[in-house]
Amino acid sequence: MRGRTIDTLALDNYQRAARVILAEHLVTRTYPDRIALPLVRRWATELREDLAELFGYRLEVTETTARVFPILDRLDAGKPARTPAERVFDRRRYAYLALALAALGRAGDQITLSELADQVAAYAGRMDGLELSTDRSGDRDAFVDAVGWLTARGAITLADGDAGGWASDPEAGEALYDIDRPVVFALFRPPRALQQLHSVRGLFAEEAPATGVSAQAAIARRVRRALLERPVVYTDDLSLEERAVLAQGRIVADVELLTGLRAERRAEGVALIDTSGRLSDTRFPGTGTLAQVALLLAGEIADRVLDIDNPLPHRGGAPDPGEALAAQLDAAIPESTMFTLLAQQRSPDSPADESVSPDVEPRQQDMPGSSTYPLIQPAWLQETMQALTDRYGSTFAAQWQADVPRLTTEVVALLERLRLVRTVEEGLLVLPALARYRGAVVTVRTKRAAELFVTAADTYGPGTATEGN
Repeated sequence: MRGRTIDTLALDNYQRAARVILAEHLVTRTYPDRIALPLVRRWATELREDLAELFGYRLEVTETTARVFPILDRLDAGKPARTPAERVFDRRRYAYLALALAALGRAGDQITLSELADQVAAYAGRMDGLELSTDRSGDRDAFVDAVGWLTARGAITLADGDAGGWASDPEAGEALYDIDRPVVFALFRPPRALQQLHSVRGLFAEEAPATGVSAQAAIARRVRRALLERPVVYTDDLSLEERAVLAQGRIVADVELLTGLRAERRAEGVALIDTSGRLSDTRFPGTGTLAQVALLLAGEIADRVLDIDNPLPHRGGAPDPGEALAAQLDAAIPESTMFTLLAQQRSPDSPADESVSPDVEPRQQDMPGSSTYPLIQPAWLQETMQALTDRYGSTFAAQWQADVPRLTTEVVALLERLRLVRTVEEGLLVLPALARYRGAVVTVRTKRAAELFVTAADTYGPGTATEGN
């Protein structure tokens, strides 16, 4: 590992570069900021070798972009694309984003927003169930969100006009964009032709087996990837071989050295603690109503688990949610057009599904483990969320104060993404890492009626002089 040869004084700089490229996957001259690309380029050789050795990832660095190509071992619905306003992409926005990338790949150096919309609309018209009509404000807003995602990453740069004006009135507004072709090509680099896949699991396998990599080394890479990609790695989710590898101090130390994060070991598993805030896509505890209510609920659940007078029932683990997600995605694959034609064109001697190798079948670590976990009943969850709303609701964002069921759904989804709970038909399974948040102390600051309007002294603070005319 090249990181072990780096001078102690420069190691922090190297770790910051690693965190940036692992968190963003794509770094450009402007994304995520203007200092990121020079930082990654400074350590390109070391990063390229370490990412390949530790995780099997491929890193490509050019003068204008840096792109890491990760390897999927499981599906994770907890890392969606988001709009510049932090709204989660829906299916329509994902579709517009993919079609916009296809159109930009065939465009010149500049394109207007209306021209791009016309091309995306033409592509969408060839697909059943997808349409982009510039006469509908909802379609325009979704399209502008996809364009905003591309703009944030530097694939296109606003040269003139305003996208918001076009979204409000396409007849009166317009926007002109410069196209950065290297960024467009770095973004659109699928590892396989999707039309040739008959299951989403075909995306899991490596592009090609690495030469000279033993089975033990492949398992070690898979464990390191789990440490990097999952909020918590529970031993109960791992195969016997992977548990043995995780127990090796060197494996966890490698990831710590690369990222600069600290590993927290428990009997149930390992979690990397990101005090830098530059690698985690979700900070917890964090700001905002959902994060704060999730912390409150986690504390209540921890107290309920510790209530020896009213012990909770226990039950075994549930199947990995990634398997259910894979089944849903497979069910949505079109049964017509290219997929069926390719299936019909396979020779009689070919396997039933060439896109899925034996390595990507559900492995033992995807199956429920032997441990049992406390089970929270839905009735208790509803009562507790209502009690939290009654007590702290005045501090919640307005959209959550009158919609406790939706607030409950979003908060539970956040805790599940953090691998603190797992949803099952009977309620919530409480996973061991939630115990980190027991005994959380909540301080609520409320404003008095007289504080609705602050004075200049309140704004600048005591002892601060201001000049006036």
